Amino acid sequence: MDKKVYKKQQIIRLALLLASIILICIISNQFFLRLDLTSDKRYTLSPATHNILGDLDEVVYVRVYLDGDLPVGFRRMRTAIREMLDEFRVVSRHHIHYEFIDPSGIDDNAVREDLFVQLHDKGLRPTNIDITERGGGRSQKLVFPGAIISYKGMEMPVNLLRNNPSLQAEENLNNSVQGLEYELISSLQSLIKPETKKIAFLEGHGELDELLVSGISSVISRSYDIYRGQIDGRNLQSLDDYHALIIAKPLHPFSEVEKYVIDQYIMKGGRVMWFIDPVSIDLDSLTYASEAIALINDLNLDDQLFRYGVRLNPNLVMDRNCLLIPLNVALAGEEARFVPAPWYFSPLLAGNDNHPVTKGLTYVKSEFASVIDTVATSSSVSREVLLHSSRHTRVLNAPLMVSLDMARKELSPADFNMSRQPVAVLLEGRFPSLFTNRMISGIIGMDDPAFRESGEETRMLVVADGDIIRNDITVAGGRPEPLPLGYDRYSGRTFGNSEFIMNAINYLLDEEGLMALRTRELQLRLLDRSKVREQRTRWQIINMVLPVALVLFFGVLYNWTRKKFFFS
Repeated sequence: MDKKVYKKQQIIRLALLLASIILICIISNQFFLRLDLTSDKRYTLSPATHNILGDLDEVVYVRVYLDGDLPVGFRRMRTAIREMLDEFRVVSRHHIHYEFIDPSGIDDNAVREDLFVQLHDKGLRPTNIDITERGGGRSQKLVFPGAIISYKGMEMPVNLLRNNPSLQAEENLNNSVQGLEYELISSLQSLIKPETKKIAFLEGHGELDELLVSGISSVISRSYDIYRGQIDGRNLQSLDDYHALIIAKPLHPFSEVEKYVIDQYIMKGGRVMWFIDPVSIDLDSLTYASEAIALINDLNLDDQLFRYGVRLNPNLVMDRNCLLIPLNVALAGEEARFVPAPWYFSPLLAGNDNHPVTKGLTYVKSEFASVIDTVATSSSVSREVLLHSSRHTRVLNAPLMVSLDMARKELSPADFNMSRQPVAVLLEGRFPSLFTNRMISGIIGMDDPAFRESGEETRMLVVADGDIIRNDITVAGGRPEPLPLGYDRYSGRTFGNSEFIMNAINYLLDEEGLMALRTRELQLRLLDRSKVREQRTRWQIINMVLPVALVLFFGVLYNWTRKKFFFS
């Protein structure tokens, strides 16, 4: 073949190859395709996440405060966060920008401490971790396993670590990794959605005041608008403007007119969170007297809640898994000496790990909780227990005398012969009206042409303990200051009350299906530590000797084959 023709053909082939590569690049830029070959689809984002990220019109900045020298588990979590943000970045067409920051890596002590205070004030929860140093020593490091998301001048804190003390560290970290997509995308949605939903705290029946719910109000206000007000019996639509209604520990009975307004609000699709005390008693009352009577709290709501599918029992739950309180054990005339003692009337409630509201949730602290029974009054309503006591539970019926001496007595395990008593129940479906087949004009003083006997699809939460939503108060400088919801001043621990209530609100108002992401399961593949210790030497030898042996074997085989076929 002529050299010129051959050269021309090679040039044409090269040009065709370059043109093909350019065409493939153009096509691949127009069509987005990513394959997730993992068995648990850990790199596959939900359709709701795709929709939210696809609607971004400005850059979102994410500052993750988890970097530096970290233990293996937290390094794995950091890698998972980076991979998730990379997926977000691709789907959003590079509208996601992020950086990782090590707050403890700042050399200036004053600047570092100031940053710690700022992050805490913004809502990030710190945790202490053990660090193994190169010399073999151990030290502690304060980390903030969370992020601050910024969008259009607004900020949203995101706590990414689920720290359930009843689980091992590996399980907590794995649960945290499983919940990354939900935590990040739900916080981002709160920043970008144009309309903020309205939530109302009901007043007029001795409900908890603003100071006693300020702990949860500060958390809710980051995502929703909060209002407070009473039911106007003359305006039957007085609740219609609110997306959800919170009834926080009422003390006085509801009138039939008020019950009617709430009932029709539910029939129109309104969401309600009931925090009800079936038995009236308060731990503060035992501060001034050694004993108090627990009486039945008649709120005139039993028939309404029964109609919707639950019955609140007039009893108190005692649980061996409970809070500790300081108890004076000094004799009369001696100096006070306080020791921690179990207070069985403050159960630590466990969540339903199969439901998105309570999956991976740490214990929720309660005080004088009661038992809820579910009743099948309607086939169109489903009932799901969200919070329950432990396997070692005792139930006492009211009225009864409650005394601090109960904490001094060591009760027999045989007394706690009941298990997993429901305290919080989620109801979903089309609820029947309490006022069906009743004369409406005799109740509200007039006819209501808009009356509905059955409701639209909706959800409600019923909790048989009003104190779950109540935060404690401390006095600073002569002024009352609220403590964070779920914080126990005696143990210094913060329980999952705030997260539980916030998850419940998000679930009640979830229209995009984001809460389903909280039930995502990622298989935890960890090495068996006992086998690692037993077989460590064998596998070290295999890893060191086998590669060298294989190289030598193939080298000898190659030389033998080469000599036989080419030099024989």
